[in-house]
Amino acid sequence: MVTAVTMTVVASAASGAGASGASTTSTSTTATPTSASTTASKTVWLCLPGHIPDPCTPPLTTTRESATNDALGVEHITPVKDPKIDCFYVYPTVSDQKTAQANLDIDPEERSIALYQAAYYSRYCRVFAPMYRQATLAGIGAVPASPTTSSSGPPPAPANPAAAYADVLGAWRTYLKTYNHGRGVVFIGHSQGSFELEQLLSRQVDNHPSVRKLLVSAIILGGNVTVKKGSDVGGTFEHIPACRSARQLGCVVAFSTFDAPVPTDSLFGRTPRSGLQVLCTDPAALAGGAAPLDAVIPSAPFAPGTIIGQATGLLGLTVPHVATPWVEYPDSYRGRCSSAGGADVLQIQAENGAPTIHAVPTPGWGLHLVDAQIGLGNLVGMVGIQAAGYFRKTGR
Repeated sequence: MVTAVTMTVVASAASGAGASGASTTSTSTTATPTSASTTASKTVWLCLPGHIPDPCTPPLTTTRESATNDALGVEHITPVKDPKIDCFYVYPTVSDQKTAQANLDIDPEERSIALYQAAYYSRYCRVFAPMYRQATLAGIGAVPASPTTSSSGPPPAPANPAAAYADVLGAWRTYLKTYNHGRGVVFIGHSQGSFELEQLLSRQVDNHPSVRKLLVSAIILGGNVTVKKGSDVGGTFEHIPACRSARQLGCVVAFSTFDAPVPTDSLFGRTPRSGLQVLCTDPAALAGGAAPLDAVIPSAPFAPGTIIGQATGLLGLTVPHVATPWVEYPDSYRGRCSSAGGADVLQIQAENGAPTIHAVPTPGWGLHLVDAQIGLGNLVGMVGIQAAGYFRKTGR
C-alpha cells in the first residue's frame, strides 16, 4: 500500500526541470543566490551527516502491514554503526516557490521528499543531498508564476537548466574533495533529480575509470536512462551497465512505474533515438521475471499545508495511523518489466487486496509519483548487499 507520496511534477526528459517550496533558513553557513547564474555557489546541504537537523537520518523503526492494513509486526531497525559507503541523492521537482527557478532555501517540500525518498537508505550509507536551483512547479507550468515585472514589462525569465546542473556538479566536487576519502558511492535520483544525475554520471563518472571505481550503484528513477537495444549498456552511459544482480557493483537500476498500458504521449518509457531503448530493471527481480515488491513509506504526511502536500490525496491512497516512523507493505504489488506498446516500463499489479494507484496528473505520467516508494524495501536491501560486496572487494 503506497501512500500519496508527493505531487512530484517534472518537466519532460528534454527539459529536465524541477524544485523547492516555502522558505526556511538553511542549516549551512552559505550564501543563497537567487539569480539564474550558471556559476555554482557554495554548496547548501539538505542532508549532511553530522548536521542537525538532517531529514535523511530519522529513526527507522518500521511497522509491517498487509495490503489491507492488518498489522504484521514491528521491525526495530538500527542503522549500521559505521557505514562503509555513501549515498548521493538529488531530489525531484517539488518546489512551489513562485519564481521559475528556485533559490537554495531549504523548504518543507525538500525536507519531506528527502525523508520519503532517501532517508531509508541511511540504514546502510551516509546520505549526502545538495540543494540546487531547479526549475520550480511554476517554472514548468504546473502552477502560476508570480510576475516579477509590471504588467507592461517582459514576462518573468524562464529557469536556466545550466544553473541547476552547476549546483549539483559543485556539490559533487565538494563531496569528493571533503567527504569521500575513497568511499564507495550510491547515486539516488528521481525525475528532475535523475536528469541531473544522468548528466553528472555521464560527464564525471562514466568515462573516468578512477572515479568509476567508486561507483557502488546508481538508482535513477523516472529519468529515461537509455541503453542500446538488446544490451545493458550504451545510450546514456557507455561503461555503466544495468544491474542484473544485487551483488553486482558499478551498475545502474532504472525504471518508470505504470499499472496500465502506456499512452503513446507518455513522458516515460520511450525514446526517439534510433537503436536505443529505455532501460527497465525490476528492483525485485533484477535478472528478469516477476516478483513481489516491498513498498516502504514514512508514516508522516508529506509537507502539510503546501501545494504538493495537498496534492498527495490525488493518488487515492491512505496511510494507517501507526506509532512507528515507517510503514512497510510486503507482497502488496507485483512488478515486471514490460515492452508492450513500444514502451519499456515497470508494470505493477495490485495483489492481496491492495488498492489501485491513480495515475497523476494524467495517464501519460503513470505512477511516476510512487516510483521511489513502490520498491524501496527491495532497493535498500540491494544497497545493503552491495555495500558488503564493495567492502569485501576494496577493504574500505
